[in-house]
Amino acid sequence: MPHPGKENPLGSTFDNQLIELESVDSTNNYAMARIHEGMASDGLVCLARYQWAGKGQRGKSWLSEAGQNLIMSLVIEPAPLNLSQQFLFSAAVALGMLDLFHSVDIPNCWIKWPNDVYLNDRKAAGILIESVIQGKTWPFAVIGVGMNLNQESFPAEIPNAVSLKQITGKNYEPVEIARELVPRIRNRIAVLKKDPDFILSDFNQNLYNRNKPVALKKGKELIIATILKVDAKGFLHTDTGVYDLGEISLTPNA
Repeated sequence: MPHPGKENPLGSTFDNQLIELESVDSTNNYAMARIHEGMASDGLVCLARYQWAGKGQRGKSWLSEAGQNLIMSLVIEPAPLNLSQQFLFSAAVALGMLDLFHSVDIPNCWIKWPNDVYLNDRKAAGILIESVIQGKTWPFAVIGVGMNLNQESFPAEIPNAVSLKQITGKNYEPVEIARELVPRIRNRIAVLKKDPDFILSDFNQNLYNRNKPVALKKGKELIIATILKVDAKGFLHTDTGVYDLGEISLTPNA
């Protein structure tokens, strides 16, 4: 049942396409199932109070206290974007999240490569995008968003996490945050379709630790390198070389 609420000033049809779930294994899984059943279209939002098998990047779990955070998946039809623009799509989503943080006066927001959102030096949000690909076409993308809103303590295995409440002292309503976030993501995707270079430039302007030395973990090897930029394919350029996402991780590995 759509959540009743005011219309978003950015023109979103959010409330007409909102599914609220008490609990689910993963909002991405739920959204993907609706796509495969022919019951999803561009703009569908699946929001859960709790997910017991939340997914993060590279097979990690996303852990979240029930009802305290934003757990959401947004269905997008990426056309006319093509498969070679998948990283830029991810970059546009991350920038939409920064736009939200800026709108609620959260300072020192950054995108940690490839697409985590950091407040100061701690992780406040993560993105997991899963795509439906048919041959060379890209009919659907499912944007999974996990954002720490009101949670004030985190498991020992994620010591680098922070919530908006810990930064501002305020409580946030997940549905209201989603209502503000979705049109900002969609706006950034619309910009991407017209001007991919602008999205990449803006991503790099907001890149966490750009032009600073960082520790890169490659297998058991630790490499100290200065981050220079990220290119349109998502490769990280440093003064010691160019790295793919699956090749290295930035430390702390959160």
